Amino acid sequence: MEEVPGNQSDVFAVRKSKLDSMREAGFDPFSQNFDRRNTSKEALGLYRENSTEQEVVHVGGRIVAFRLMGKAAFLKILDCDGQIQLYISQNDLGEDAYGSFMKFDTGDIIGASGELFKTKTGEITVRVKDILLVAKALRPLPDKWHGLTDSDQIYRQRYLDLIVNPKSRNRAKKRCKIIEELRKFLWSKGFEEVETPILQSIVGGAAARPFVTHLNALDQTCYLRIATELFLKRMLVAGFDKVFEIGRIFRNEGISRKHNPEFTSLEVYQAFSDYRGMMELVRGIIQHLCRTVVGSMTIVSSDGTPIELGGEWAERRYCDLVIEATGMPDWFSIPKEKKLQLCTKLGVESNPSGEDFEVTNDIYSKIVEPKLIQPTFVTHLPRELCPLAKLNGEDSRYLDVFELCINGQEIAPAYSEQNDPLIQREMFEKQIGEEKHNLDNEFLLALEHGMPPAGGMGIGIDRLVGLLTEASSIRDTILFPLLRPQQ
Repeated sequence: MEEVPGNQSDVFAVRKSKLDSMREAGFDPFSQNFDRRNTSKEALGLYRENSTEQEVVHVGGRIVAFRLMGKAAFLKILDCDGQIQLYISQNDLGEDAYGSFMKFDTGDIIGASGELFKTKTGEITVRVKDILLVAKALRPLPDKWHGLTDSDQIYRQRYLDLIVNPKSRNRAKKRCKIIEELRKFLWSKGFEEVETPILQSIVGGAAARPFVTHLNALDQTCYLRIATELFLKRMLVAGFDKVFEIGRIFRNEGISRKHNPEFTSLEVYQAFSDYRGMMELVRGIIQHLCRTVVGSMTIVSSDGTPIELGGEWAERRYCDLVIEATGMPDWFSIPKEKKLQLCTKLGVESNPSGEDFEVTNDIYSKIVEPKLIQPTFVTHLPRELCPLAKLNGEDSRYLDVFELCINGQEIAPAYSEQNDPLIQREMFEKQIGEEKHNLDNEFLLALEHGMPPAGGMGIGIDRLVGLLTEASSIRDTILFPLLRPQQ
């Protein structure tokens, strides 16, 4: 086992030659299995301090480091739980077995068994008595000191990033744990998990450009879903009072540090609740994840600012935040042209042909939201922003909704859901204009059978994972983000 100089093709050729010689000698590593009885964590836990008798463990994993010392070597192998050190010597293995071991390379996957002991430096180690190569790595791992440094390679060859980068590996494991604990929390509150269609004949539940496909069997155009909302509300009509879905959402739009065209979303709906009930629910979810996964109620923002997620959270009205950002108390009464002039002055790009409320929302999304670092419920959004929410009972210009912002981005929107089918039809028709064929009459038909008052909420899982693991980009939280094909 030794470092081979040269480029990737040279290394591949040398390792392929080793594989060929093994097969010629009657040994094929890819046909082998190994009875791995202990993970690295389990094996380390079996060591008995100050005992002359130690456990024999059977571990397996990928060789990630080795140190050769004549007729002995120390290896580090990586498995699902972490790393463990192995000590291999010619005296313990025998001359022939040790000679075969010397053909192993960093990156190879092996199984080994032996008794535990502690080295002079205090590291618990396996004194290997038997060792078996179960998968030969024909290509080397990235440089152990620098890992992967090219961002495109990190995302394109995520499997290598997960091997050599402990931070990426831990984030991936935390994502799994976050989703597990999210489900446990909702189940403990009486919610039932359901599945709704990904392939839909009419898109709805959000304002987004869909991916379009064709269903040959029915000769019809179909769309990948942009939200799960309208089908989950059908479940409320059906009498399922607490439902949620964790699933993939597809939006044929831009890619950025905060957006990916394919992402994972949680949507949750609760009958006989409202947007304030959703405030309690989302705060409970995030604080539960802080306790069970993060281990602290304090996380750190992208610029190093501590973010406190414990206790109560701030609540601010949308219009008040916009007025503060613009410095204009009469902002909501001035003409759109004057708003556009101020946008230019503030360095905010806004579409001159857009609606008045869209100009205001550009101010909010580009100036207000990035400054909301501590958890803040932004309430009373303008009615034009969401046709699926109830109008505020005191002022019909606004909606009974909130957007939860943390670390300068939206983490969870929530509504008091509109359950009046006549108002819902009217708001849908205003939203789609002349495109009546896009009206979801099946959903409206369900609503006409009666849906109880309800609160609904969505959480982008990728953003939530990024927040709780302090990732700088949504791509860091998605295992295999979509990339341009390599030339």
